[in-house]
Amino acid sequence: MDKYNSAKDKWSHDVQKNLKRFPERKQTFTTSSDIVVEPLYEPDEKTEKYVENLGFPGQYPYTRGIQPTMYRSRFWTMRQYAGFGSAKETNKRFRYLLDQGQTGLSVAFDLPTQIGYDSDDPMAEGEVGKVGVAIDTLHDMEDLFDGIPLDKVSTSMTINAPASVLLCMYIAVGEKQGVPKEKLTGTIQNDILKEYIARGTYIFPPKPSMRLITNIFEYCQEHVPRFNTISISGYHIREAGSTAVQEVAFTLANGMAYVDAALEKGLEVDRFAPRLAFFFNAHNNFFEEIAKFRAARRIWAKIMKEHFGAKDPKSWKLRFHTQTGGSTLTAQQPDNNIVRVTLQALAAVLGGTQSLHTNSRDEALALPTEESARIALRTQQIIANESGVADTVDPLGGSYYIETLTNEMEEEIKRYLEKIADIGGAVQAVEDGYMQREIHQAAYEAQKRMESQEDIVVGMNKFQVEEEINPDLLKVDEQLEIEQIHTLSQRKEKRNIEEVQQSLQALEKAASSNTENVMPYILNAVKAYASVGEICNVLRKQFGEYIG
Repeated sequence: MDKYNSAKDKWSHDVQKNLKRFPERKQTFTTSSDIVVEPLYEPDEKTEKYVENLGFPGQYPYTRGIQPTMYRSRFWTMRQYAGFGSAKETNKRFRYLLDQGQTGLSVAFDLPTQIGYDSDDPMAEGEVGKVGVAIDTLHDMEDLFDGIPLDKVSTSMTINAPASVLLCMYIAVGEKQGVPKEKLTGTIQNDILKEYIARGTYIFPPKPSMRLITNIFEYCQEHVPRFNTISISGYHIREAGSTAVQEVAFTLANGMAYVDAALEKGLEVDRFAPRLAFFFNAHNNFFEEIAKFRAARRIWAKIMKEHFGAKDPKSWKLRFHTQTGGSTLTAQQPDNNIVRVTLQALAAVLGGTQSLHTNSRDEALALPTEESARIALRTQQIIANESGVADTVDPLGGSYYIETLTNEMEEEIKRYLEKIADIGGAVQAVEDGYMQREIHQAAYEAQKRMESQEDIVVGMNKFQVEEEINPDLLKVDEQLEIEQIHTLSQRKEKRNIEEVQQSLQALEKAASSNTENVMPYILNAVKAYASVGEICNVLRKQFGEYIG
C-alpha cells in the first residue's frame, strides 16, 4: 500500500507540473450534462462498490446488457432510416440498402403524413415527399413494400399522431402478401408525449392521444404480438437541445406515463411491457454516451420491477434503438461527419444497443445520396466485422471511469424523475411546460459554449476552410408532388365510395365512445382505401386538435 500511495503522490505532483507547462488547455472538463470529469479514475471504496454490484450481462438490473452473450450471438440490427418522394422511389432505396446488407427497414414519412394530411390538402403544399415518403392510402403502402416480404424483414416506422393508421396499413399489406398479423415484426414509434415536448408533429390533445396509444397496446397484444407497440423516444428530445441526462430522464418519465395509462385501461403489465421499446440519440461525448445507455437500462429495470411490480424479466429489459446525432452534423466540411458518426455508432455499440441507424455525411445539407447512405451503412458493418468490439460482452465493464460516470448519471436522472413525479407525472409536466423549459435552457447554454469556443466544433467554429457546396446533393424532384396528387385523385375516384363512407362512419361512432377500441375500425377503413387524411379528419372531429 505504501508503494501505491507513493506512486499516487508522484503522479499528483507530475499532474500539477504539467498543468503549469501547458496552460492553454482548460483546467476543468465536464460532460454535456455538466458532470465533472476527473483527471484519473482509480480503485477506491466507491468504484470497487460499483464494480462489485455490476452483475452479469443478461441479468437484472441489466447494466451490462440485456442478453447474456450480446453481439457474440448476433449483431445489432442495422436499420437505416430512409424515405423520400413517392412510395415507389423509396421502395428502390429500400431494395438498394437491403442488397447492401442492411438487416432491417426504417421508414421516414413526409411531414403531411406525420400530421395526418393527404398530399392534395392545401396544408401539404410544398411539403409532399420532402423529408420522407408520402403515404396517402393503402395503395402507397403496397407500393412501398412491393417485393419486400414482410415475414422476412423487421420494419420500424417513425410515425406518432397517426401511428394507428400507418400500423393498420402495414397489417393490411401483410395480409395481402399472405403474412398473418401474428408473424409481423417491427416497431411503431407511437410516442406522442415527446411530440409535445420537442418535435411538434402532434394532431390531437394529450388525453385522446393517450387513448389511441393504449388502444394500440391492447390490439397488438391480442393480434400482433411480435410487434413493438411503442418506441419511447429520447432522440428528438436530444435533437431539441437537451443534455444526455435530460434525454434519459424525460424519456423514462414518458415511459412511466404510458405504463400508467395502460394500467388504468386495465391491461396487465407483463402482457404489454415486454413490447415496449426505446429510441435514443448518440452524440460525440463518447464515454458519457456509453454510460448513459448503461444507466438507462439499470433505472428502467428497477422502475418496472420495483415501482410497477412487473414479474416477467422481459418486462424489466430496456430494449433500444439508437440513431447517431443529426444535430451534431455540420454543413461545413461534411466529410468530417463520417468521423463523428463513426464515434457515435461505436458508443452505441459499446453501450449495448439492439439496433442502429448511422446518419449520412450530407444530412446537414439534404437527404442522403445513395453513395452517402452506403458509406453510413458500411460504417456499421466495419465496426461489426473488423473492429473486434463485438467479440466480447461489455468490453468496457469495470472501467473505473465508466462505472463512476454511469453511477453519477443515474443519480442525476433520478433527481429529474423525482421532480417530474412531484409535478404530477410526465403528462402534467408537459402541460406545465417544465420539460420544454429545461431543454430550452440546456440548448441555450450549449449554444453559448459553442459561440465562445469553450466547446470546439471542428470546421464550424475552429479549423475552418473555404469551400463550395457539393453540387451532387440529392434533390427531390418537384414533379413528384404533382404526380402524387394526380395519382391520389385517380385512386380516390376508383374506390367504392359507399364502402369508404360506411367505414368512416363506423370509426366516428367508435371514436365517440370512451370505451371502444378504434383499431379494428381504422383497419376496416384502411382496407376500404380511405386515406390518412380522411381517417384523421374523423378523429379530429371527435377528439379536437392540440394547439401548442
